[in-house]
Amino acid sequence: MKVAYKDVIRDLVVSCPFPIDPDIQLSGRAPSMASSQFLTNKEQGEWAEEVVLRAINDPASGYVALKAGRSDSISADDPRFPQFFAAYQAELNDLGKRPDILVYESAVLDDLHTTKLDDATISRATAAIEVRSSSFLATKYNEFTSARTNQATRESERIRRELTAPPFEALLLEKAPGIHEILANATPDTLRDLSFRSRRWSSSQTLRDLSDRLRELKAQLALLQKRDHLSITPKLEDIALVDRWIQRYDVPHFYLQVFFDKAYIISFKSILQTISDPSNEGEMFSVEEDVKNQHKTTFKVDLRAAREIIGRIDMPDHHSEMRELNRGRLLFYVSFTGGKGYLDLEVFMEEVIGAH
Repeated sequence: MKVAYKDVIRDLVVSCPFPIDPDIQLSGRAPSMASSQFLTNKEQGEWAEEVVLRAINDPASGYVALKAGRSDSISADDPRFPQFFAAYQAELNDLGKRPDILVYESAVLDDLHTTKLDDATISRATAAIEVRSSSFLATKYNEFTSARTNQATRESERIRRELTAPPFEALLLEKAPGIHEILANATPDTLRDLSFRSRRWSSSQTLRDLSDRLRELKAQLALLQKRDHLSITPKLEDIALVDRWIQRYDVPHFYLQVFFDKAYIISFKSILQTISDPSNEGEMFSVEEDVKNQHKTTFKVDLRAAREIIGRIDMPDHHSEMRELNRGRLLFYVSFTGGKGYLDLEVFMEEVIGAH
């Protein structure tokens, strides 16, 4: 007997080693100030949704994508915003987090004779998609980090060889035998994992040179150990709210990350499986609480766990916009138009449709 999708997800949520609270109730205060960065991010997010909608709605796909998320455009300075914010939190606490897009077979919508997203219509969807946007060019980022890693590996190996050969080897063995052992046993493949405390000696020129080489090696290892991958970033509380929505509608859920040149997709199920495996931490995901995410616990899942679903996106036009707030303050931000995305139909059918 096939297990319902919502039951698979709930089992993963309950067994996850991180404290996901399926019964979470939000009670935060409404923001009181709008910002240019917030408005730009909002415009970029809406542009990303349009790219995905148009790509899936290509007649070749045989499927129809409908916008399902909230479309309110009230900013924090609007007198109506506290009421809007309270209503949104009440919805999250009741229904969970709505996806941005719902995907349907064309025949299903024809059968329903409606695109009104009531509970019955939502439950007939093939897939639900949470669209995220990023200001990176994924290809350029990957090229840059790959070149940086290769250069740091070469430099680290060069310095390691110097330190384990005359005239430094004997001095290092005498002054810091532990470091000598670490370096002597290292290979180019294990350099990223090296760790040792810097030492400084100054009683002779050779010892000063030895100290300098160790500092140089530490600097190169720091480059090797920098995060070198783009991420998909679900927050801990969002996982609980997505699960709440899934328990109501039982529709397979996906995260789709849109960059300015391509887009990647990963299933919500795969995210939960990735973060539930302790051996993946530090390799396929990290857990952070940074300013960008309001210090909320956030999982940064390596993009290598996702699949490229839109292999090319034409660069959109971008324009400066201005909004005048009630007190006369002006906010300037960027809006985006155009930018066609080209759907990889094979990946779409395997990852999205095949999961239903």
